Amino acid sequence: MSVLTLRLDGPLQAWGASARFARRTTEPAPTKSGVIGMLAAARGMDRGDDTELARLAALRFAVRIDQPGTRIRDYQTARHQITQVSMPVSERYYLADAVFVAAVEGEDDLLDLLDAALRTPVHAPFLGRRSCPPARPVRLGVHRRADLARALRDEPWQAAPWYRKQHDGRPTVPLTVLREATPGEDGADLLRDQPLSYAAEHRRHALRPVITDTVEVPHPDVQAAATPAVRVPEHDPLAALEESS
Repeated sequence: MSVLTLRLDGPLQAWGASARFARRTTEPAPTKSGVIGMLAAARGMDRGDDTELARLAALRFAVRIDQPGTRIRDYQTARHQITQVSMPVSERYYLADAVFVAAVEGEDDLLDLLDAALRTPVHAPFLGRRSCPPARPVRLGVHRRADLARALRDEPWQAAPWYRKQHDGRPTVPLTVLREATPGEDGADLLRDQPLSYAAEHRRHALRPVITDTVEVPHPDVQAAATPAVRVPEHDPLAALEESS
């Protein structure tokens, strides 16, 4: 088993587990449905291919909150270009300045295919909505012979420098992890983001048990400051001549 990790970083993100009428909300962290949809799009998978979707949906999923961001509301109005009829008012919620590390765990062969797809995606990735492009490459890499907990513990902290400065003074930083519960594990919350079908006429999602954990990761700036600088001896190119004279 291996784990594929992704960096989800952008000015705006929107990860809706539910949407009713003109109100489009967002979860505080990426959903499994949204991330699996991104991987499916990178592979060029047909939206109605439920068989292939089932392979991807069977992957175990977790997300680490590296920088929680701020929830904002966008109040949208529109007018039909031809008829000039006003369209319904829409409320859309986003996460601003957020950074996450998402991870999927599964068989090596499938993760290698997904990793290759992220290198050269058929369809460009976006962070929940098409209006939310990533600020940096999504692909981080594959962790061999690892599980979700180990991969998210080993993956370096991806927060922005200005955010990392708020946590100076300690060598490690506690980060929240939302992971799929194992069978029979207690204390799980339920989130309806387990994808069953992406077909436009009947999108379907099932409930998924989610456990909230904490993982400690090294603070890269504190560790760099604590590492003593290597002193390079000064070199005098004329020293040999002075000794021989």
